[in-house]
Order: sequence, then structure tokens, then C-alpha cells
Amino acid sequence: MNDVVNISGGIPGGPAAKVLTVSDGVSTGHREDLSGRALVELLATAGFDVREHRVTPDGSENVAVALRSMCEGFEGVVVTTGGTGFAPRDQTPEGTRAVIEREAPGLAEAMRLVNPLGRLSRGIAGILGSAIICNTPGSPKGCVEQFAAIIDVIPHALRLLAERPTDH
Repeated sequence: MNDVVNISGGIPGGPAAKVLTVSDGVSTGHREDLSGRALVELLATAGFDVREHRVTPDGSENVAVALRSMCEGFEGVVVTTGGTGFAPRDQTPEGTRAVIEREAPGLAEAMRLVNPLGRLSRGIAGILGSAIICNTPGSPKGCVEQFAAIIDVIPHALRLLAERPTDH
């Protein structure tokens, strides 16, 4: 079951953002979605126009289907939380890799460097159409720390992707 919440947060006209929570427990209602809400709050506070927050169960195919849907016709960043670890159902990077057109390894590397536990994240970042996808861990602290490490360059990256003028 995929739960979709259309939201409007942050600054209208700011860079567009969506959040995808990947979790069997959250999708079945057995766990609260603390990490997804933390990312929505981080993005809105940073001035992003948060347009959607969706939940999908773990598994590469579930992630791929959700990402394709979320990125269709979308110009912005999609931040995933969950499924980047070593457990058998942690397949977010595999689902992401199945849909992206190009990887953005510098973003994923920078996210992993913020905390020693970041070395346990298998998350990737890449481009699908006009969207940038970034995988973050499933813990509220980990997802916020990792995405905060790159949030300052995301608006510039989105302008480059859309072939809009930049400051350089």
C-alpha cells in the first residue's frame, strides 16, 4: 500500500521537493513515520516547496515504482528515507539504481561523510528526468544529518539540470 500525502510547505516558488519514506512498518501502520516528517520539516525550513510525502513498503520494485511516479513531470529533489542499510529488505539503492539515468556520486559521498555511521549507508544519488533523487537512512537523525550535508548545493544542481542560469 502506498500512502500519498499532498502537502504544501516551505516557500512557494522555492525549489520543489518530495519525500518518500520506504518502510514496511510505516506502510502497514505499525510504526510512526518520524524520519519522513523530519525531512519534510528540514526541507520546508530551508525554503523548499514540499509538494508530496509518500510511503511505500521496502523492496526494490516498490521503490522503483514510487520513484518513477513521483518523478514523472517533476522538476525538483526527491529525498528517500529508509532501506539503505544491510537488512535483507533494505533495497532502496537497488530500486533507485533501476530508475535513474545518471548517478551523482559526489552527493552520496558527501552525505556519508557527516557521521561515522554514514559508512553503513548504501544510499545513492542520481538523476531521473528533471529530478534529483537522494537516498538517506531511515533514522530521523541520520536522514536529516545526511541531507543537511548537501542541501545547500541542491538548488544550484536543480538549476544546472534545468539548464537555467547559475552564478558561475
